[in-house]
Amino acid sequence: MRIENTIVLVTGGARGLGEHLSRAFAREGARVVVNYHSSEERARSLVRELGEDKVIAVRADVTDAGQVQQMVALAQDHFGAPITVAVNNALVDFSFNGDARPSLENLAAEDLSQQFTGAVVGGLNVIQAVVPGMRRSGHGRIINIGTNLFQNPVVPYHDYTAAKAALLSLTRTAAKDLGALGITVNMISGGLLRTTDASAATPAEVFDAIAAGTPLGRVTSPEEFADTALFFASDWSRGVTGQNLVVDGGLVMD
Repeated sequence: MRIENTIVLVTGGARGLGEHLSRAFAREGARVVVNYHSSEERARSLVRELGEDKVIAVRADVTDAGQVQQMVALAQDHFGAPITVAVNNALVDFSFNGDARPSLENLAAEDLSQQFTGAVVGGLNVIQAVVPGMRRSGHGRIINIGTNLFQNPVVPYHDYTAAKAALLSLTRTAAKDLGALGITVNMISGGLLRTTDASAATPAEVFDAIAAGTPLGRVTSPEEFADTALFFASDWSRGVTGQNLVVDGGLVMD
C-alpha cells in the first residue's frame, strides 16, 4: 500500500494540526477526506487550494456514531473506494491555555468526560466506521494522535492528558484485535506544537522552557509532526502496530 491515491480520512482536518496533516497527505498524492465540525469555510478553502479532484470536505461530529458512518459512506461513494487510512486527530473544545486551564482543585467530572468523549469515543466511532472497508481491502492504517504530556506533564492539562492516555490504551487493544485483518493501529504523540490553533494561547515562556530542555533545541512544528504520519500510512510501517511514536525533538525519550 502506497500513499499515492490512497484514500485518507483526517478528522478535524481543516485547521490546526489537522490542516497540516491534510496538506501532507495531499502533497504525497493521497485522496483526502477533510472532516470538520464547525470550520466549514476553512475546510472549503483548503479543498479549493489542494484540488477538488483529490480532496473533499465532509462535516461530521466525531462523537456522533451515525454522522461518522454517513461521512465514511459519502467518502466511499465519492471516490469509489473505501478509506484505508484514518487519522484520529479531532480535538473537541480544548485550548492549551497555560494558567487558564482547570487546576486539579476545580477540575470537574464534566471536563474529563468531554475530553474522553472527544478522544476515545470519537476515535472508536471512526475505527468502527472504517474497519469494514479496510477488511474488504485486506489492509488498513489507523493513526491516533496522542500527546507526550502523560509521560512529561510540563503543563498539567489533567482532562486532555487523561483522555489521550486512554486513547493509547485503545490503540493497543485495537491493534491486537485488528492485526489479523491486516490493519495496523498506532499513535503519534507530540508535545506542544509551535504553533497551531490549539497552542496559540500557550505563553511564550512555556515554549521557551520546552525548547531549552529539548536535544534539538527547538519546539516541534506541526509540519514536522504531520510528516511522521506519512510513515505510519505507508508500506514502510507494515510491521509496526500497537506503538506510540513520540515526535517532540527528543524531549521525552521513552
